[in-house]
Amino acid sequence: MELKGKIAVVTGVSKGVGLEVVKQLVEKGTVVAGWGRNAPDFKHENFHFFSCDVANEEAVENAFQSTVAKLGSDIRILVNNAGFGVAGDTETFSSEDWKAMFDTNVHGIFYTTKRLIPAMKAADEGHILNVASIAGLNGVNKFAGYVGTKHAVRGISHSLYMELRDFGIKVSTIYPGSIQTNFFDDIPGVDAHEHMMRPIDVATTMIQTLETHPNYFVTDVECRPLRPKGKK
Repeated sequence: MELKGKIAVVTGVSKGVGLEVVKQLVEKGTVVAGWGRNAPDFKHENFHFFSCDVANEEAVENAFQSTVAKLGSDIRILVNNAGFGVAGDTETFSSEDWKAMFDTNVHGIFYTTKRLIPAMKAADEGHILNVASIAGLNGVNKFAGYVGTKHAVRGISHSLYMELRDFGIKVSTIYPGSIQTNFFDDIPGVDAHEHMMRPIDVATTMIQTLETHPNYFVTDVECRPLRPKGKK
C-alpha cells in the first residue's frame, strides 16, 4: 500500500514500538490517529492523539467518533499494538490481572477492528496489523495468561484474514521476541537491556509489511534478537 496520504489508527502509542511506528508512518506522509491511555512526548502535523483505553469499548467508540470527526472516515490502516503482560505463578495469580490482560490484548483488538472494517471494505483496500509476541507461538514459564492472550491474537488474525481477503483487506501479525521497552518494568527479575531488539527495528519491519504490493500479503512475521545474551 502507498502510505502517503492514507489515514491510520495506531493503538498503544505512548512509548515503545507503538510510538516508533507512529514516527515512521508520519515520515511517510501518513496521517496518524494515535489511541492510547497516555499522550506520547511527540508532536507532528500529521499526528493526532486521542485518549483511549482499548480495554473499554465505550472509550474505543469515543476515540473512533472523535477520529472520524477530525480526520474523516476513510481509514485504511489499523495497527493493534496496545498490550501488556504480567508474570506469576498461576495458583497465586491475580484474577484482576488475568482479566485485564484479556480485556486489553484480546477484546481490545475486537473493539477497534470491528469499527474500522466497514470503511476498508468500502475502499476495497485496508491493512490490519496485529502485534502478538513470540508468546503467541510458544509457551513461556510463569506467563500462562499473557501467552493465552497472544495465542488468541494469532487465531483471531488468521481467521480475520480469511474473512476479509476478498474485500481487499490484509490482516498481518508480527511476533516479536524481547524488545527494549517498558514492557519489562513490572516483571520481576527481568530488565530491558541492550541485547534485546530495538523498537525502531521492529517498527521498520511493520512499516515494510504495510508497504507491500496490493496483491502481496505477509501473513506472519517472527522476529528475534540474534544474540539475546550478547557475545560469548
